[in-house]
Amino acid sequence: MLAPLSGPIIPIDQVPDPVFSERMLGDGIAIDPVDNILLAPVDAEVVQLHAAHHALTLRTDSGIEILMHVGLDTVTLRGEGFSPQVNEGDKVKAGQPLLQFDADYLACHARSLITVIVQTGPESLTINHPASGHVNAGRDRLLTLDTSPSIGDTDTPSQAQGEPDAEASVRIPNPEGLHARPSAVLAKLCHQCHATVKLACHSIEARGDSVTELMKLNTRLGDDVTIKAWGVDAKNVVASVVAAIESGLGEDVASTSTQTSTTEETETPLLTNEKSDPRRLSGVRAAPGLGIGKLIHIRRQHPELQEWASDIATEQHQLNNAISSTCDDLRQLVTKLAAAGEQEQSEIFNAHAQLLEDPALAETANHMITKGRSAAWAWNDAVNQQVRALQSLDNPLLAGRAADIDDVGQRVLSVLTGISFGTENWPVNAIPVYLDITPSDLLSLDRDRVAGVCSLEGGASSHAAIISRSLGIPYLAGMDSRINEQPDDATVIMDADAGYLLLSPSEQEISQCQTQKDLAERTYQDALQTTTQPAITQDGTHIEVAANVGGLDEARKAVELGAEGIGLLRTEFLYLNRTTEPDEDEQTQIYSDIISAMGKERPVIIRTLDVGGDKPLPYLPLPEEENPFLGERGIRVGINRPTMLRRQIRALLRSAKVGNLRIMLPMIASLEEFRAVRKLVEEERQSLESSIELGIMIEVPSAALMARELAREADFFSIGTNDLTQYTLAMDRGHPKLASRIDSLHPAVLRLIAMTVEGARAGNRWTGICGGIASDITAIPLLLGLGVNELSVSVPSLPPVKARIRELSLADCRALAQQALAMEDATQVRALLAQWKDKE
Repeated sequence: MLAPLSGPIIPIDQVPDPVFSERMLGDGIAIDPVDNILLAPVDAEVVQLHAAHHALTLRTDSGIEILMHVGLDTVTLRGEGFSPQVNEGDKVKAGQPLLQFDADYLACHARSLITVIVQTGPESLTINHPASGHVNAGRDRLLTLDTSPSIGDTDTPSQAQGEPDAEASVRIPNPEGLHARPSAVLAKLCHQCHATVKLACHSIEARGDSVTELMKLNTRLGDDVTIKAWGVDAKNVVASVVAAIESGLGEDVASTSTQTSTTEETETPLLTNEKSDPRRLSGVRAAPGLGIGKLIHIRRQHPELQEWASDIATEQHQLNNAISSTCDDLRQLVTKLAAAGEQEQSEIFNAHAQLLEDPALAETANHMITKGRSAAWAWNDAVNQQVRALQSLDNPLLAGRAADIDDVGQRVLSVLTGISFGTENWPVNAIPVYLDITPSDLLSLDRDRVAGVCSLEGGASSHAAIISRSLGIPYLAGMDSRINEQPDDATVIMDADAGYLLLSPSEQEISQCQTQKDLAERTYQDALQTTTQPAITQDGTHIEVAANVGGLDEARKAVELGAEGIGLLRTEFLYLNRTTEPDEDEQTQIYSDIISAMGKERPVIIRTLDVGGDKPLPYLPLPEEENPFLGERGIRVGINRPTMLRRQIRALLRSAKVGNLRIMLPMIASLEEFRAVRKLVEEERQSLESSIELGIMIEVPSAALMARELAREADFFSIGTNDLTQYTLAMDRGHPKLASRIDSLHPAVLRLIAMTVEGARAGNRWTGICGGIASDITAIPLLLGLGVNELSVSVPSLPPVKARIRELSLADCRALAQQALAMEDATQVRALLAQWKDKE
């Protein structure tokens, strides 16, 4: 090993920190650096980069792991003063820069600059010829590691087999999580125990006796960690580990333990509704519907994988066959879904097939196979590396892609191991509870046996949510963690529309729910009979009912169900899940096909690209933002990248010749923004000799407040109530703790809708609503009373929405709206609507 830094050598036993001096992490050496760039001491792979960037671990091709820890107590700096030059998974050469640090800052804020280099595995290694005196980075030898024993002989496989003999969970009290010092204490404890111990956190599992693996868990203060143990003394071992973690593993955690218990366990939020039913567990509505069934907790039990194999060629052949077989299965699934008109699902699994065709995963796995690993072990490790890398970016969308990679990885692993997790033993009307459900999980469900699904993670914009909605399976994401306390086979009522799960329902409550479900089905079937007829109120006002669609298949389905147009065509489907931007001709063809499917008599409103926030594009690098929802998203992306916007506008104008097209701009917040884009549209309109209406989405309060001024220049308004509610109430609509308080019927939102309608009328413009509230049957009388001219709803909602409008008198709706505008909160508004419905 070469010296990674220049400076005087310090023997490991003289380092002023017992974790290092007592070799709790392993044997090694230290340097008091005189420079500030940490170099790779050997050719290796970066297998772990701590979140605080003060430490990283390398693994050589022969399996030797080397931990380098810059400074003492530098974890508390939380990355300040450090600039990593590599990422986890990178292959590095000896002498290559790994990490740059601000030596002056560290000298002022850390205990010491002493940098420790420790070999953390395998245990059979011995250190020879350690350097002394002064060394020069990248030139002088630091030490020699003797690897004479065979790695395969000394790396004893884990004895963990099947279900653990003991298991418990504990909350991390350490301010910086399990960094090097507490990990070393814990690993020493586990190494001395008469049992095999594993810890799990963030869907990552680690050996308890491995410091490197423990640090890879990337734990933080307050994280819940699961401890599992196998062996005759497993119960006592788990209890000892829990006690050690609770005590802080050598760190003072008295203040954090008190704070955690006070704020998270005993305090009651001020806005908790004391009258609420304690049997209700809240969640985020990911797919609507009612369900009555029995809970089934899905605990993914991964098979114990044999790490080492003797026949490299056989293992590589098995892996390649498993990947090829899985890819063929996915392609068949894509074809089947496309033929059934399930375009969104088809695109999701097409993306999964493309993930498998990407050589990176297979190359990583095959490289490990050449080092003696089995196909299953190597593939599982390669997948986990990719998943952890994406999850560590702390980006909701990329975390979703991590779930896709994990989904694909499990498909291949099931082929390699021959183990699958079937649903044949589930009860009828099961409601499975997942940590995070994948698209494959959903499509493998027997819909005749499932009443709904829940997950503790995930949200309303995930791939799983899209599929659940298309399958008609109620889905609650971001569930209250207390659901884990409920036993399997517990009977519950799921009300995904209201966003809660009701525990221990009475016979009367179950009967009422079933009656409600039966009534909803009969009402829907009745509405289907008249769905192609116009939606005209009792006093003769026609309300246009259009559809929100995401592609050609949905457009065709919308025509069948009586849509009078498309109120919102989201063009993101053209740009997502690909590596390059669609060109002008491709866009023109797709837009033209959709407009043609609707016919010349039905207007089609196409929204320009709406990305940013939670919808980044891989080929469109956006700056990292502290709050992307308040940054470069929606029309701002097009304004800042006019070439891309101009290509889309040209494609839209070219496609306008085949039907009745209108263009809509997302996230307009000011006249200045609208005028800038209108100028671009006008330039292209003249060059193409095309005529088109240009409208805007009202999604931010400033646009509603300026509606009168905007109506003088925009041709129409369409209110996106989902974002308007989010920005008005300053609440993320995907936040599990705030979900029950995010309601588009809040009086503040209703007043902005009324202001928008009034501004539009002053300019002789019309106003539509394309947000989720337009599909809420309960809210329709109120929306009509506020003066909305058009409702654009989800395709399945077309029949009931049109049927409801035909039951209403516009005069009565206006009186209702005036009452609602005077309410104090959304709860009062919904109570008013319920009373009004009862009087009908």
